[in-house]
Amino acid sequence: MHRYRSHTCGALRESNIGETIRLSGWVHRVRDHGGVLFIDLRDHYGLTQCVVDPDSPAFALAEKLRSEFVVQVDGRARRRPVGTDNDELPTGRVEVYVDRIEVLGPAADLPLPVFGDQEYPEDIRLKYRFLDLRREKLHQNIMTRVEIIKSMRRRMEGQGFFEFNTPILTASSPEGARDFLVPSRIHPGKFYALPQAPQQYKQLLMMSGFDRYFQIAPCFRDEDPRADRLPGEFYQLDVEMSFVEQENVFETMEPVITGVFEEFAKGKPVTKVWPRMSYTAAVRAYGSDKPDLRSPLIIHDVSRIFRQSGFGIFARALESNPSVRVWAIPAPGGGSRAFCDRMDSWAKSEGQPGLAYIFWRDGEEGGAGPVAKNLGLDRTEILRRGLDGRLSEWIELPAPEMNDLGLEFFPEELADRYRQLRPVGMNPGDSVFFVLGKPGDMARFAGLARMKISDELNLMDKERFELAWIVDFPMYEYNEEDKKVDFSHNPFSMPQGGLEALETKDPLSIMAYQYDIVCNGYEIASGGIRNHVPEAMVKAFEIAGYGEQEVVERFGGMYRAFQYGAPPHGGMAAGVDRIVMLLCGTTNLREISLFPMNQQAMDLLMGAPSEATTKQLRELHVRVNLPQK
Repeated sequence: MHRYRSHTCGALRESNIGETIRLSGWVHRVRDHGGVLFIDLRDHYGLTQCVVDPDSPAFALAEKLRSEFVVQVDGRARRRPVGTDNDELPTGRVEVYVDRIEVLGPAADLPLPVFGDQEYPEDIRLKYRFLDLRREKLHQNIMTRVEIIKSMRRRMEGQGFFEFNTPILTASSPEGARDFLVPSRIHPGKFYALPQAPQQYKQLLMMSGFDRYFQIAPCFRDEDPRADRLPGEFYQLDVEMSFVEQENVFETMEPVITGVFEEFAKGKPVTKVWPRMSYTAAVRAYGSDKPDLRSPLIIHDVSRIFRQSGFGIFARALESNPSVRVWAIPAPGGGSRAFCDRMDSWAKSEGQPGLAYIFWRDGEEGGAGPVAKNLGLDRTEILRRGLDGRLSEWIELPAPEMNDLGLEFFPEELADRYRQLRPVGMNPGDSVFFVLGKPGDMARFAGLARMKISDELNLMDKERFELAWIVDFPMYEYNEEDKKVDFSHNPFSMPQGGLEALETKDPLSIMAYQYDIVCNGYEIASGGIRNHVPEAMVKAFEIAGYGEQEVVERFGGMYRAFQYGAPPHGGMAAGVDRIVMLLCGTTNLREISLFPMNQQAMDLLMGAPSEATTKQLRELHVRVNLPQK
């Protein structure tokens, strides 16, 4: 017999009854039922109930076992007594009657429990991650991650892609975040960078004629941690294709991502036909470039209703600054003063002066609240009737291409849910909230208010995955801190209009062939068609403050490659961690990652980052200059 086991702890079935069994695993828990000990033995594959009674030669040792001891047991498989089956376990009709136990690894007192999924301080969980990973839910999440990555690989290969591995030690690149630098021992005073993404390498693969590349790529960015962004490193499904336009990328990748979601959604609906909307339309209609389309609410521009109205605060702001707008967020079912006051208090907790509102009650002409009183009956009635998703001379559209406030813009399934939850006009029992300001300044808060209303009024179907493309991102943005024009997305993307647009247009008006995939309020992928024309590449970087010489020095490999026959190419990168997070039903990436850092970017298990020795620093020709305390 095998030294440690004849079966795993998840393998035994009724067909094994009567067989001699050897199992090895962790003691999940011990239960004493009237002198008979029941030991739940656990390994990676499952759990088996083992029984030790006082007549067994193993009883004396069994009494000393505690949770998480690693033991080997020998015994015989038998049918569980009638009425004691556990149908939740694959092994739930069988138990092992034990006649021998060997302790392979005793366990000290546990700093956190393994049995159960109760909350525990995160720093303790990360310091003892090897124990935390034994917990059932987290263990399942990690195995789901493994299966999702296998599915991605299988689907990419099915689309004709080849997996290539690109270098980890590389040169610094302006990807929008800080690099992790690695000092060179051989070349004193020079540094490698860990790749923020394999961007240049995958484009160079296209220059090399490989046509279709993918990789489950580790990426490194020295960013502040968030719940949906791990510090240090993350993984992405990195993709690049030659001889493609934007539409070709969409046609190729949409079934891959849809297929992965459908495979692991556990029966939850997944978007069949993905909506597409411009960056401008998404921000205007939802207050976010990663909108959560599970909510049917659309933000309306109602500035015309408030111009020259009796509601002086808004009217004066609109008159004094033509860039100021009033946005309305409908709240079907939120028509009570208590709800409106609660939303107003929430807005103040978000650092806002408040949240103006109107609500409608039975038997009351016009709306209720200070806004309705000052706006007047006629304008309030126009507002009430206009917020039905129909065209109105008073209600402005979120974007020119969004006909009928988006009903023609979305797939029919989305439009139907929008109509169901948004009756014709606002009715008694409904309310509407208003946000005043410049769109660039108020969009984020308006988006948060939209989601807060949706959540409070249970307007979202949370048991679904809503996927969409966001397209036509601005090529550039103005950096207020540095007072200069910067790339807004990926610096290697092709501007719409090419070199001519770069030479003749206001940089802040240029759109790029850039696109994101969003799901349930998260950006899960980003990509673009690449700028493969050397002159256009130099001009694009010049606008962002990089001289031609600097472009050649920093991106010499790419620049040279473009001189020798560069195919049109494009691609994207999907965030593996965020996709797994969504499919596992959690909102924290630490729940789907093996050995993550904490919120201070520290690895509490391994003790990183740590100080280097004097010898190491001397070899690297590096001197530490610590800040003054």
